[in-house]
Amino acid sequence: MQNLSAPELAAWLADSSRPAPVLLDVREPWEIETAKIAGSLAIPMREIPARYAELDDATPLICICHHGARSAQVARFLEANGYAEIFNLDGGIHAWSQLVDPGVAVY
Repeated sequence: MQNLSAPELAAWLADSSRPAPVLLDVREPWEIETAKIAGSLAIPMREIPARYAELDDATPLICICHHGARSAQVARFLEANGYAEIFNLDGGIHAWSQLVDPGVAVY
């Protein structure tokens, strides 16, 4: 697992020469209703053990939560289960709101 800053993620998403990652948002539904990155796939952390096989292990995955702690746990879990290109959004959606897109609500 690698940590990725919000500006690094923004640069990746803007770079069409790089493979598009899956933005795996592991927060609760009410959190996602409050703030989200467009195009994210929402699977709450508690559902990951039962649903991780739905994820393509050949596609880069960027795990996202509120501040980066839950997503780091999910990233470690996915890595332990054979997923190779796993990233954790350092600072989570909060950092995204602060450093990249102030239109995303802070909560």
